[in-house]
Order: sequence, then C-alpha cells, then structure tokens
Amino acid sequence: MDYNYGYEGGIGIVGWLFYIAVIAFMLVTLWKVYVKAGKPGWASLIPFYNIIVMLEIVGKPWWYLLLMFIPVVNIVISIMVTLDTAKVFGKGSGFGIGLIFLPFIFYPILAFGNAKYQGVPAPSY
Repeated sequence: MDYNYGYEGGIGIVGWLFYIAVIAFMLVTLWKVYVKAGKPGWASLIPFYNIIVMLEIVGKPWWYLLLMFIPVVNIVISIMVTLDTAKVFGKGSGFGIGLIFLPFIFYPILAFGNAKYQGVPAPSY
C-alpha cells in the first residue's frame, strides 16, 4: 500500500485564495468602469445584463448579445467591444489590445486611472 499524503499537484488553499482575490479585484474594477461610464456599478455583476450595459457604454445595439452566442463570431464581437471600450474612454487601439491580452493590468488602469468616459463618437458619414 502506497499512501501519498503529500503534495498532489493541485493549487491548494493559497492558490484558491489568490484566485478568489483576483476575481474580487476584477469585479471591483469593472464596477468602477461602469460607474465612470455613468451606469450603475451593480450592473457589472449580473450575467448577460452586464453585456447589454457594456454594449450601451460603447454604443452598440443590444442584439450584439445574440451574436455572442455564435461560435467564432463571439470572438470577433468581443474584440470589437473591447477596442471600442478603450476608444470611449479616450484611449487608443494599443490600449485596447492591452485590454484584450492583459485585462488584469489594463482594466485597473482604466478604472482607477485618470481616463474619463467621453461617450460614443457621432458616426461620420
């Protein structure tokens, strides 16, 4: 009989606590981003409704939520919304790429930095 009471390769209690702390920090960060955009912070916590509110923030129609249920299309729509999030807060495409690939760094910069919500730009025809 070989009983192994040692390390099993899991993340352990410290790993879980770190994971929960990161999730809590990101929830606070998104709450702050919603408030900066003039929306209720609690809206960032409600599944699906948070997407509808984010679509309002970036000036996209609500039915983009339906497109997010289509495989591959959902990736394209998410990238578009994230890049538009950077734009409505006065940031460039480089910052938007940072929001896509390093959200745990760039969303806090957006939330706690000096970025101001500038609204959706008027369409140019």
